[in-house]
Amino acid sequence: MPESKSRLERINEQYKKEISEIINYKLKNPNATGMISVTKVKVTNDLKFAKVDVSILNAKDTKQTLAALKKSAGFIRSELARRVNLRNTPEIIFELDDSMEYGERIDKILKEIMPKKDEKDEEGNK
Repeated sequence: MPESKSRLERINEQYKKEISEIINYKLKNPNATGMISVTKVKVTNDLKFAKVDVSILNAKDTKQTLAALKKSAGFIRSELARRVNLRNTPEIIFELDDSMEYGERIDKILKEIMPKKDEKDEEGNK
């Protein structure tokens, strides 16, 4: 059984690489703006569906960009079929991965509540 798991992991990694390349170099949808990076791909065991998590930064409208990706899923799937030689090419389901934005927000909050190093030094010298 571990052999099939490693096969799925290899497929996930290959799909992640190829989908990322297709989005960045082949996709010509003007509504897909900003920096789009594929953070994770999870293919089902039967290879029928692939959940693709994308992180969208510096976009005019994140929801519009995600909608453009969903509309372009057919094109991306056909390109994927040409690049990866498997019997089945999965249906692609895009989901927004906002972990980077969440991390930035946490970082900002921490910077606000933590006393600054300069202020701490000044208090210690008094």
